[in-house]
Amino acid sequence: MGRIFTEQFAFSASDSVVVIGLGRFGGSVAQSLIRLGHDVMGIDQQEDLVQFWGDRLTHAVQADSTNENVMLQLGVADFSHAIVAIGSDLSASLMTLMVLTELGIKDIWVKAKTPEHGQIAQRIGAHHVVYPEADMGARVAHLITGRMMDFIEFEDGFAIAKINAPAETHHKTLAEAHVRSRHGVTVVGVKRANEDFQHALPETRILPADLLIVSGPTRKIEAFAGGGRKRK
Repeated sequence: MGRIFTEQFAFSASDSVVVIGLGRFGGSVAQSLIRLGHDVMGIDQQEDLVQFWGDRLTHAVQADSTNENVMLQLGVADFSHAIVAIGSDLSASLMTLMVLTELGIKDIWVKAKTPEHGQIAQRIGAHHVVYPEADMGARVAHLITGRMMDFIEFEDGFAIAKINAPAETHHKTLAEAHVRSRHGVTVVGVKRANEDFQHALPETRILPADLLIVSGPTRKIEAFAGGGRKRK
């Protein structure tokens, strides 16, 4: 899950991140960010989670994230990014967000379970809201149907996907297929078996077994991918 943050908003390698809530989602994000070279402080009220992550993160602290004085003492105000990954406790999630806004954190992410949670978080001051359960559900659905081999959707309805080349593009160059004008999506690159990835150019010819990396509005990518080969 950590790649969501680095791919979408390109954290600098030296950026420090505080992850608040070390459950399944928060722990996964924190661990991924560590692998990507970031200093990560994890905060949780549960002692067992803090002990588990103690030697896996830069710092892991048992603390009440809804207490502004405690967060100040921990130096949270010095972090470049904050991720509120608190699960089912809506009150704790929103109170933690309020503390972070008071501390002046310039980039705050909040995990939301419902659209209402997300809307309130944005009004309070969250810069980005993620819905991991819903996002994963959509991704799995695309993979199961065989339309897409990988799929990342951003919060503004824009997506990047790896798909099988739709039949209408076979044995045509991208200029001949008119993908952008007909479907409103952009072919970014092409991957052919036993060959290196190549950036897409107007003269790039598409073969039936090719994989395409495409970007554009989610619904338009879904429609375009519907013409691809189904996996067996």
